[in-house]
Amino acid sequence: MASNPLSVSKKLENKVAVITGATSGMALATAKLFVEEGAYVFITGRSQERLDKAVKEISKNITGVQGDAGNLADLDRLFETVKKEKGRIDVLFASAGVGELSKPLGSISEKGFDDTFKVNVRGTLFTVQKALPLIKDGGSIILNSSIAGVKGFPGTTVYSASKAAVRSFARTWTAELKGRIRVNVISPGPIDTAIFDGVPQEMKDGFASIVPMGRMGKPGEIASVALFLASDDSIFVTGIELFVDGGAAQV
Repeated sequence: MASNPLSVSKKLENKVAVITGATSGMALATAKLFVEEGAYVFITGRSQERLDKAVKEISKNITGVQGDAGNLADLDRLFETVKKEKGRIDVLFASAGVGELSKPLGSISEKGFDDTFKVNVRGTLFTVQKALPLIKDGGSIILNSSIAGVKGFPGTTVYSASKAAVRSFARTWTAELKGRIRVNVISPGPIDTAIFDGVPQEMKDGFASIVPMGRMGKPGEIASVALFLASDDSIFVTGIELFVDGGAAQV
């Protein structure tokens, strides 16, 4: 039988992906797109209820593993599950992150600092380190940073520093894993996710005002960039920080 001339191969056909913190927003949109593009995806989230909802939304080629990226025992359980079910990882998107905003110098608490660095820095590092034995040669690691890592937004001292650390990880790991695994960073600008539900429109307008394109981004616009970095479309791309910010960090 002749092949269908209109058929298009999927960019992640038969790939295995792990996405942390994927019960909502950018990471959930990425998980949905990865599955559409042929991948089997493992997602994590701290809330079992939200995790179950995300798995139901995606409905196929998906496994949810409840856990906190800052908890090493939870990470061990995640990768034990991946090893048992699939035996390998082709794409790792270390997306889980938290942060207190509007915390200017003078009001930063020890707990706020510890909670942010536990997930964003410690969690990212050990997510990658514990996944490494399962990641195939030629695989892709994607880290989730933010334009806050290169900007001086008031009230974001701890969050911004944690995201700058994530960017630093990618440089070092690119050098350490050269020739084996690509490591890249996505740095979103203001993205209209559930975190802004109930936020006054004037505040959202304020975020949009710092974006040269004149609007906030959409979760799907992050997902499409993650797909680029996960797929062979970016086969000669490693060590970069790719800003998906409508130009907010560039001008």
